[in-house]
Amino acid sequence: MKTTYLTFFTFASMLFLCHEAYAQQQNNSSYEFENPAVILAQQDQIKPVRSLELSIGKQYLTNDYAAWKDISLSGVYGVGRQVFQVELSSKKEFNQTGHFLGVADTITVNDDWFARVSVGAGNGSFYLPHVRSDLFLYKKWFDKRNFVSSLGIGYYSSPDGHIDRNINLGATYYFEKPWILQGGIRFNRSNPGQVETHQQFIAVTYGRDKQNLLTVRGGWGGEAYQQISSAQSIVNFQSREVSVLWHHWLNADTGYLLSVERYSNPLYERVGAHVGFFYQF
Repeated sequence: MKTTYLTFFTFASMLFLCHEAYAQQQNNSSYEFENPAVILAQQDQIKPVRSLELSIGKQYLTNDYAAWKDISLSGVYGVGRQVFQVELSSKKEFNQTGHFLGVADTITVNDDWFARVSVGAGNGSFYLPHVRSDLFLYKKWFDKRNFVSSLGIGYYSSPDGHIDRNINLGATYYFEKPWILQGGIRFNRSNPGQVETHQQFIAVTYGRDKQNLLTVRGGWGGEAYQQISSAQSIVNFQSREVSVLWHHWLNADTGYLLSVERYSNPLYERVGAHVGFFYQF
């Protein structure tokens, strides 16, 4: 597999992960840490993956809920066989302001195996984790190593006292042409109550390095808990989500992103967008 091919997909995956997944709160979306396209063959690249991204977003909700707002700064820094990530975000959801800090480290073990560990915490806002941690192991298959499978475990502690534990399975296939096909499933158990749910997702990415990247993603399944206030939650319900994310390069190092998202559950629907700017160095 060519170096430019690996660099292109690595950067695409990193941006997608930082923008949509890392500060994900509660159990209300199929966007997850375990995006199996994250970080391929760091040791094969001409130079390490390093980038900064700043984005802002707004989401409108039905059922008379106030709009959500967020701003996020994320960074990726690759050195040797490791890629470090950090995200700092500030949000306002359900009329409460919250802040989140997350860090992650992806380690290339050898040409076929790599692993990722991440941890994050909110400032006590009811819709952000008290603490969240995830551990994933990835395996590349075939001569070209263009099929990647993943197995992960996760832990989520909420300010309201409930705890989620989950097992995640995922797979990604890299075509010869600039296409990526992804899929995954999460099995989750929440306590108290031993509420068992599962969610799944499918995503397709198309694009060319330093030009444009377009990702279309859909997720659906069950959620155990979702806090909508400090004293109210919805339990054991189905939800659906679809999103489109576009990265456009203005030159070799800088560009902008645009995304639109739609989410629905039995209580409300949410539609919104994000805009941002990224810089590679």
